[in-house]
Amino acid sequence: MRVLIVGAGLYGSVCAHELTQGGHTCKVLEKRNHVGGNIFTRYVAEADCHEHVYGAHIFHTSSERIWNYIRRFAQFNHYVNRVKVSHQDRIYSFPINLFTLYQIFGVRTPEEARARLLAECVPNAAPANMEEYCLSVIGPRLYRIFIEGYTEKQWGRHPRELPADVIKRLPLRLTFDDNYFNDRYQGIPIGGYTAIIERLLDGTSVETGIDFLAEREALMSGYDLVIYTGAIDAFFDYRFGVLEYRSLRFERELVPVRDFQGNAVVNYTEATVPWTRILEHKHFDLSLKAESTLITREYPTAWKKGDIEYYPVRNPPNEALYRRYREEADKLTDRVHFGGRLGEYQYYDMHQIIGAALSLCKKLL
Repeated sequence: MRVLIVGAGLYGSVCAHELTQGGHTCKVLEKRNHVGGNIFTRYVAEADCHEHVYGAHIFHTSSERIWNYIRRFAQFNHYVNRVKVSHQDRIYSFPINLFTLYQIFGVRTPEEARARLLAECVPNAAPANMEEYCLSVIGPRLYRIFIEGYTEKQWGRHPRELPADVIKRLPLRLTFDDNYFNDRYQGIPIGGYTAIIERLLDGTSVETGIDFLAEREALMSGYDLVIYTGAIDAFFDYRFGVLEYRSLRFERELVPVRDFQGNAVVNYTEATVPWTRILEHKHFDLSLKAESTLITREYPTAWKKGDIEYYPVRNPPNEALYRRYREEADKLTDRVHFGGRLGEYQYYDMHQIIGAALSLCKKLL
C-alpha cells in the first residue's frame, strides 16, 4: 500500500516505522515545523538538559512488550516521578501518601492514617461529582489543599462541575511510596524524546509545515490509506460543532542558579497562583552540572481554534458530539483511519498510544 500519515507525533511515527518495515510506502505530513508532536524535546546547552517544550512527559508502563519496544529506539534513565505540592507556605509530598498524612495530621502508621481519613471523610455512597467524591475519600482539608484550586485552574471549572472519573486515576496510598505512577517501568529517554521520533521515522518521507486540512483532497489522492492523527472534528470541518479542549501556555526562564526548586515537578494548588506547576528540566535528565537551570511555568488556558489541543473535556455534551463524529469516521473506514489523542478524543498516555498504533499496524500487515 501507499499510506499517507497525517501527524508526526508518537502514534503517526510508530505507524510509519512499522508499515515501512513491513514493506509499505509511507509519507508523513506534519503541520508544525518539527516532528514529535507534544513530546518534542530540544537540547538547551546553557542548562545542559533537554527541554520538554510542550510540558512534562514521563514514560511509564506495566507492559513488558511496550517497554522493550520503546527501548529499541533509546536508552532510558532511572527517573521516577516524585511530585511535590506547594500550598501557601508549605511543601507537601504528592500524590497523597503516608508522609503527606504525617505532614498534615501527624499520623505515623497506616492504621492511624486509615482511622484519620475515616474521621475526616464525608460519607457519600453515590457522589455526583468530583468534589463529592473527594470529600467522601479524603475529606475537606486534603481536598482544599490538593484538589480544589488546582482543578479550577486546570479545567476552568469548579470540581463540583466535573465528573468523579477525572480524579480517580490519582493514587492515594497509606505507605510512604511517593512514586506518582504505579507502573512497573518508568524513565526518561537519554537524549530526549525527539531522538526516538527521528529513529522511528528514519527511512520514511517526512514533510513539516504542511496544513493537511487546507488541501486534503489533493494530498489524499494517490494513497490507498490515510492515517489521520489530527482533531476529528476539524477533519469534518466542525459540521456538528466544536469539541472542547483545554490548552496550555508556557513561560520559560533560564535562571542563573544550579538548582531552582530541587525537583522536576512542583504543583501549585492555590487558585490565587496563576500557574499550575513549575518544571525544572535538568531534573528529568538527572543532571545538575550546569551553573544555570531552565524552568517552565505552566498556565492552563481556554482552548480556541488555532490553539494546541492538550486535554479533551470529556463531559456528556462532548461525549455525545464525539459519537456523531465517530459515526461519520466509521463511514470512511476503508480509506481513513482516525487514531491518537485527537483522532479518538481520548486522553492517552504514551504507552497506550504505542500499543494502539502497534495494534493497527498488526491488522494492516
